[in-house]
Amino acid sequence: MLSERATIPSEPATSPSETAHTAKDGKGILITEPAMKQLAALMQQQGDGTVLRVGVRSGGCSGMSYTMDFIDRAEIAADDETYTYQLADGSSFQVVSDPKSLLYIYGMQLDFSSALIGGGFNFSNPNATQTCGCGSSFAV
Repeated sequence: MLSERATIPSEPATSPSETAHTAKDGKGILITEPAMKQLAALMQQQGDGTVLRVGVRSGGCSGMSYTMDFIDRAEIAADDETYTYQLADGSSFQVVSDPKSLLYIYGMQLDFSSALIGGGFNFSNPNATQTCGCGSSFAV
């Protein structure tokens, strides 16, 4: 599982000059440029036929926690939502989420930091009403 340290900052992670990407159809989660680059590199390592599943599960200090994992395209369920993200170089990757998770992560922004302390993927979720000190769980 890819769930690195997840934080939920009170302010959006992108600065006004930084771009947050949406899927080709304008929907899906917002992904900042640093997260796009990191995901593109990870997807390339995973090989063809792989997509990124993003979701939530019960658990964690506050009641729910984020999940990120690479899955084979054949594992996409019929009711999953699939979003295609286009990179500047013309390549693309897909992010998949189940309908239940989308209720909790709609409007979420995914960022990436390479900082030694607090680095990794960070989630900024406008739906979260409470977060935990561990940074990987939330409540709505």
